[in-house]
Amino acid sequence: MQTLGSKTLSSGYILALDLGTTGNRAFIFNAAGKIVAQAYKELTQYYPQPGWLEHDPKEIWQDTYWVMQTAIANAQISPSEIAAIGLTVQRETCLLWDKTTGEPLHKAIVWQDRRTAPLCHELQSQGYAQEIYDRTGLVIDAYFSATKLRWLLDHISGLDLNNVLAGTIDTWILWKLTGGRVHATDHSNASRTMLMNLKTCNWDEQLLDIFQIPAHILPQIQPSLGKFGITDTNLLGAAIPITAILGDQQAALFGHGCDRPGLMKCTYGTGSFLVAHTGNNIIRSQHQLISTIAWTQANSQQQLNIGYALEGSMFTSGACIQWLRDSLKIIKTAAETETMAKQVADNGGVYFVPAFSGLGAPYWDMNARGAFFGITASVQTQHLVRAVLEAIAYQVLEVVQAINASCSSPMQRLIVDGGACENNFLMQFQADVLGIPIERPIMRDTTVQGAAFAAGLAVGLWDNYTTLVNQRQIDRIFEPTEASNSARANFATWQKAVQRTLGWVCQ
Repeated sequence: MQTLGSKTLSSGYILALDLGTTGNRAFIFNAAGKIVAQAYKELTQYYPQPGWLEHDPKEIWQDTYWVMQTAIANAQISPSEIAAIGLTVQRETCLLWDKTTGEPLHKAIVWQDRRTAPLCHELQSQGYAQEIYDRTGLVIDAYFSATKLRWLLDHISGLDLNNVLAGTIDTWILWKLTGGRVHATDHSNASRTMLMNLKTCNWDEQLLDIFQIPAHILPQIQPSLGKFGITDTNLLGAAIPITAILGDQQAALFGHGCDRPGLMKCTYGTGSFLVAHTGNNIIRSQHQLISTIAWTQANSQQQLNIGYALEGSMFTSGACIQWLRDSLKIIKTAAETETMAKQVADNGGVYFVPAFSGLGAPYWDMNARGAFFGITASVQTQHLVRAVLEAIAYQVLEVVQAINASCSSPMQRLIVDGGACENNFLMQFQADVLGIPIERPIMRDTTVQGAAFAAGLAVGLWDNYTTLVNQRQIDRIFEPTEASNSARANFATWQKAVQRTLGWVCQ
C-alpha cells in the first residue's frame, strides 16, 4: 500500500477538472477508476465584435470552485479523501492578471478568436513563417496564444509589467487553486503558445523577441505528470496535491491509451481535433499539420521523457450543430440531427463548409468563411442538417489523409470521443469515408478521464497505465459499409466547395 503523507492511496479519490470552451466540469473518480460524481456549469461566451470571442476569467474561476465543491458534495466524500487533482483545459486561450490583486486585466481571448489575424499576416509577410514552424512545430495563425498575448500587452492601458502575470487557462486556475503561490504550466499547453521551443521544451528567446513578450511574465514550464503544488487549505478545507496538467486534446489522447506511434484519436467537440502519437520523435508534416507535445514526465533520474504528436485542428465541428440549434433554430436538440440526416437518402446536392472561424488544418486560412453550396428549390432542412454532419466527417478525412502521408504506415483505426461522437449517423459516415473502423468507448468524457488517470498515476494511486487503459469498455465499433464509395465520391465535390470559401475576407 502506497502513502502520501498520512493519506492512504488505495482507497483515495481523484478530482479531475475539465475546463472547456463552453463549460467547466468536475469529476470524482474512485480508486477503481470509475466516476462517482460530477458537476457542470455552462460558460458565458462574449462576442465583442464579429470574429472575436472572450471568456471572463473570474467566471471561469468561480465556476471551477463551484463545480469542485458540488462534485465533492455529490460524491459524499471529505476533501481530505482526495489523493490528487488533475487539470485539463481549453488550449491557447490566454489572459493577463495583476499578481498583487489577482484581478484579471482583460477578459481572456479564446482560441477561436480571430482579432490577431492582421498581425499574423504581417509576420508571414516579414518572412517569419519557416522560423516559427522550425522552432515551435506550429503555423502562424491567430489560433495560438502568442499574438493574443501581444494584443493584450498592446491594448491594456497603464500596464506595470513588473506586476503582470500571463498564462493560459491552466496557469490561471493553478494560480488560483494554490492561493497565488504557483505560476506554472505544463509542456502540452506551453507547446500551443507559439513561444516554446519544441526541441528544448523551454521558452524560446528568439520567439519572445519576435513577439516582444517579456520572459518574466510567463509561467514556469513543468512536466505534464508531476507535482505542481497543493491547494490552498482555505478553498476546500484540505491541502490537495495537483499532480497533472494537460491540454484537453492531449488529455483525451492519454485517456484513450494512445501512447505510441500508430495510435490516433479524434475529439468531436466545439472543434474537431485529431491527434496521432509519434513517440519520442518530432515528425514534421508537409501537409500543414502541426507538431506538438503529447505529454511529458520526469523519470526516476529526473530526466524528461517527451512524447510528441501530430495534430490536425479543425476549428468548427460541434459548433456547427450548436449553430443549427441556437442561431438557425432548425433543431431543438443536437440529437435531432441524427434523425433528420437519416430521413433523406443523400445530401440533395448540398455541401457545407464550416469556416466560422476561418479554416484550420490543412488550409490554415484565417480569411475563409462558412458557406452552403448547391442549394436548389427542392432542398429541405434535412439536407442542410445532413450536409453539416457530412462536412464534419470530410474535415477529419482530410486530416487523416495528411497524417497518413506524413507517417511511415497508414492509420488502421480511429478512436473517438466528444459530444458529436454520440451521433450514430456521423460516426457511420465517418467510418465510410475513412474506410477504417471507428471505435467509440462507453466513457465519452475521455478528456477528463485522461486528466484523472494522469493525476492518479503521478501520485501513485495507480501504478499501471496499461491496466487502466485496458479497463476501458467499448460501446460500439463502426465498420465501413457499402456506402463508402458514394461517400468518398462526394468528398471531391466538398473539396471544391472549400476552395470557393478560401480568402473570402479581404486582408
